[in-house]
Amino acid sequence: MILDKKHALQQKLFRQFAETEFTKEILDELEETGEFNWEMHKKMAQYGFMGVKIPKEYGGAGCDNLTYCLMDEEFARQSAVLALYANTSNSLGGGPLLLAGSKEQKEKYLPPVARGEKILVFALTEPGAGSDAGGTTTTAIQDGDDFVINGRKCFISGAPMADWCILFAKTDLSAKGSRGISMFIVDMHLPGVSLGAPEKKMGIIGYPTSDVVLEDVRVPKDCLIGKLNKGFQTAMKTLDGGRLGVAAQALGIAQACLDESVKYAKERKQFGRPIADFQGVSFMIADMATDIEAARQLVYHAAQLKDAGSDEASKACSIAKYFASEAANRCAYKAVQIHGGYGYIKEYKVEKLYRDARITSIYEGTSQVQQIVIASNLLK
Repeated sequence: MILDKKHALQQKLFRQFAETEFTKEILDELEETGEFNWEMHKKMAQYGFMGVKIPKEYGGAGCDNLTYCLMDEEFARQSAVLALYANTSNSLGGGPLLLAGSKEQKEKYLPPVARGEKILVFALTEPGAGSDAGGTTTTAIQDGDDFVINGRKCFISGAPMADWCILFAKTDLSAKGSRGISMFIVDMHLPGVSLGAPEKKMGIIGYPTSDVVLEDVRVPKDCLIGKLNKGFQTAMKTLDGGRLGVAAQALGIAQACLDESVKYAKERKQFGRPIADFQGVSFMIADMATDIEAARQLVYHAAQLKDAGSDEASKACSIAKYFASEAANRCAYKAVQIHGGYGYIKEYKVEKLYRDARITSIYEGTSQVQQIVIASNLLK
């Protein structure tokens, strides 16, 4: 598709910010320490990136899903970590509140998140409930005017920095499967909330991930988001937006792989000629370009369907996520192959792209889960 003037200008802004502000020095520091860069977070908040999708009435920019995808794509083109810094508040963090929160909850929690003053994360996955999110064992038992929460969440991106988390827990212990699950917003500083050590990950280093452990954590009734026992449905709707964001991230990673490969193929000489002259290399570049163009059309189309409120949006988000994440992995493989031994060295960007690409076909639902969602939509 051809972007209109507004979206083309937004794309240019996102690209300029990423290339100017997220320098190689910062990226190297993140890789070395694995720690969150608060200065970068604050700078992104000043530009309004933390609230791109949050409505203006709640302190955000109120932009559409296509703008959100352009942001994630351009940031991930520079670094997948940079995309994650701005993604959570606009996706899994803010999404449940926008879908099911009361006016009072939105007014309380969304403005400071949009301003970057608070960090809100999404806590669904458990040690025994990953793709099978309906297997949640964390419980929230009503006790007077409170709910008492016990359980453990794992692989929670951003948990070490979070002020609040959107947490899913079983409130009807007699209900089976995904029934009887409710959604809460939990203050991460409450008594009984603790964190596991940050995970040592293959990629997306610089956006810490850890377990969240809850032991007799008391939250008031007004922290229940949406209807009692109906939280799972909101989680699934939220993941549609999350999958769209991951698809855009994967697209940006794939584009970076192509950028680096084209540049290297023109510069690197073997047998007295640039390796770009050899079909074995040029055909890999052609394959990457084709994958990227197909992924881009799927991502932008899914964003437009979601903006239009189409019934086809959920399926389109899964298709875009499935294709774009697999394409990113194919492009990362080819990029390292084109670089040869240098592609295996950390000094070269493609080594990191290869590691970062891998997560896109896992989080927000594996590629196999996307296949289930797509098939279920077609065969229902």
